[in-house]
Amino acid sequence: MVHSFRHGFSGFAAKLTKSQAKDISALPEVIHVIPDSFYKLATTRTWDYLGVSATDPKNLLNDANMGDQIIVGIIDTGVWPESEVFNDNGIGSVPSHWKGSCQSGEMFNSSHCNKKLIGAKYFLDAFVVENGNFNSTESLDFISPRDLNGHGTHVATIAAGSYVPNTSYKGLAGGTVRGGAPRARIAVYKTCWYLDDRGTYLCSSADILKAMDEAIHDGVDIMSLSLGYEPLFPETDVRDGIATGAFHAVLKGIAVVCAGANAGPAAQTVTNLAPWIITVAATTLDRSFPTHLTLGNNRVILGQAMYTGPELGFTSLVYPEDPGNSNETFSGTCERLLINSDLTMAGKVVLCFTTSPYGTAVSRAARYVKRAGGLGVIIAGQPGNIIRPCVDDFPCVSVDYELGTNILLYIRSSGLPLVKIQPSRTLIGQPVGTKVATFSSRGPNPISPAILKPDIAAPGVSILAATTTNTTLNDRGYIFLSGTSMSTPTISGVIALLKTLHPDWSPAAFRSAMVTTAWRTDPLGEQIFAEGSPRKLADPFDYGGGVVNPEKAAKPGLIYDLGLEDYVLYMCSAGYNESAISQLVGKSTSCSNPRPSVLDFNLPSITIPNLKEEVSLTRILTNVGPLDSVYKVAVKPPMGVHVTVTPETLVFNSTTKRVSFKVNVSTAHKINTGYYFGSLTWSDSVHNVTIPLSVRTQILPFYYDEN
Repeated sequence: MVHSFRHGFSGFAAKLTKSQAKDISALPEVIHVIPDSFYKLATTRTWDYLGVSATDPKNLLNDANMGDQIIVGIIDTGVWPESEVFNDNGIGSVPSHWKGSCQSGEMFNSSHCNKKLIGAKYFLDAFVVENGNFNSTESLDFISPRDLNGHGTHVATIAAGSYVPNTSYKGLAGGTVRGGAPRARIAVYKTCWYLDDRGTYLCSSADILKAMDEAIHDGVDIMSLSLGYEPLFPETDVRDGIATGAFHAVLKGIAVVCAGANAGPAAQTVTNLAPWIITVAATTLDRSFPTHLTLGNNRVILGQAMYTGPELGFTSLVYPEDPGNSNETFSGTCERLLINSDLTMAGKVVLCFTTSPYGTAVSRAARYVKRAGGLGVIIAGQPGNIIRPCVDDFPCVSVDYELGTNILLYIRSSGLPLVKIQPSRTLIGQPVGTKVATFSSRGPNPISPAILKPDIAAPGVSILAATTTNTTLNDRGYIFLSGTSMSTPTISGVIALLKTLHPDWSPAAFRSAMVTTAWRTDPLGEQIFAEGSPRKLADPFDYGGGVVNPEKAAKPGLIYDLGLEDYVLYMCSAGYNESAISQLVGKSTSCSNPRPSVLDFNLPSITIPNLKEEVSLTRILTNVGPLDSVYKVAVKPPMGVHVTVTPETLVFNSTTKRVSFKVNVSTAHKINTGYYFGSLTWSDSVHNVTIPLSVRTQILPFYYDEN
């Protein structure tokens, strides 16, 4: 026996032979026997940017008493308890509904917990069964809740870290680090471990399930999981451990927030698809780190970097035309700097081009140039690549292809090309706009395309938060990280505030409140773009309902709620076995014949992936605003799609709190199309309750259009 699951659901994890697994699966009391699987890991400005500033006495942050008495469960790589973000100054007693504990282990004991970090546990048994012995002499990781990687510490900071003023990364992004709910309590569940022979972190599905089971028992109000999984399974497939654990948590009123993954900008890459999970995309902040590059002809180019060293005066600038082989295709590519002659780069600043995404090419190019005795590197790449500091504060500056080409033309036209690199600066606000991050995984949902994923977006690029003090590139225990891992705890922090104001809301209500009130333009009213090739205007497959607007989400007016019966309807529409549904939910359940339509699932969105003939669907709205309210509908239909809503007016009063409406959708298109987008809004002149519409015409279904 590896684990026994008792609190959220009944089950166990064990090491079995194939024949044993087959025998057990035949027992009538057993729903499924599944193999273990592994998941991978997926803020000084964020909260001001989202309009939840600590300086405003009348905003959501203060109305919700900063999330006091709410417990956020972080399921990740553990915690670095010495970080100042876990101080409990001014925090009251531990919430009375907390039933957890602080588990001792290697370099960690119960004294590391306090009134902020109220619980810490670790789950290793399934990982050991799959990967062999694991002890302190064989691994760098700590056999305890202590965090080696820093990832868990970082996400815990974003969700509910305490105030730490006067924080920066070597002078960049200065301000106060804090979480979204700085008085909420943190409970850490370490499920991800460093695998030395692979040089990576893995998280066993069985260990995650056990952690979620324990978190349910311990009394957490929110679970935050910055983890992703490949390959994908249907949402109701118990091989998706997070979806299974989340289902039972949600039925007990615990919101489960998960990362949408970092496989963008390709379509259909979003993960954590179960409709009871809140799935999060990542956007940029309105913050950048411009770095002046002055060419020898006095032209100034603004690159992006996190360079905090001294100014590098005018220095020889070189572009490696010949990487050491005869294939001119590789000339000047960052990936080929390794095979260049050191004499080409020694004492110089090197320009190179890369097609590699994210920050990998930057760090490698900097390492190659520094090793060769170079003094700096300028990397020309795709717009939207992640900016990160380079080791030893080596000058590594990113530009896009257009600016890189301008620099190259200068080099080729100058007899003695020179460049000066100045330290990076912090720029906040205009002209920096909000964008969906390149890496943020995109919809449509590859498993159940009528379920919109991701649900919501939040900042997840260059987020400054706490880490371990032994992490590479940290500055006094703080580091910039990017990913949906960072946007996920942002949403968890927002929900902690919302739950303080609305303790009786369901997890679905929190999602609805955020989706229907989200920004679909940035806080300054500008259009939100989605990074990629090419950059485009963002749509629901990029950011779900939009960028979370915490203040508006606190007073949404109406919500699209979901409960057990709705989830059963969904599982029936997805073809789930009735007996499995019954055992999963704990009571006898039968599906109607014919089975219900997934289009009637009461999500705060409408996604029709295969429209040919006119379809009709239903939604139900619950009033959480003023008792006597009248809402009128406004529709922005997708191009070439006709949408009618009946009735066009909804009336709520003391006896009528829930009202349904019908939506009829038809297409004028005569060919298979891609998705077109629109919106449906109910308004009472105070509240605007908006959901996205996503419609694809499919005259010939299940047809792959190679064109």
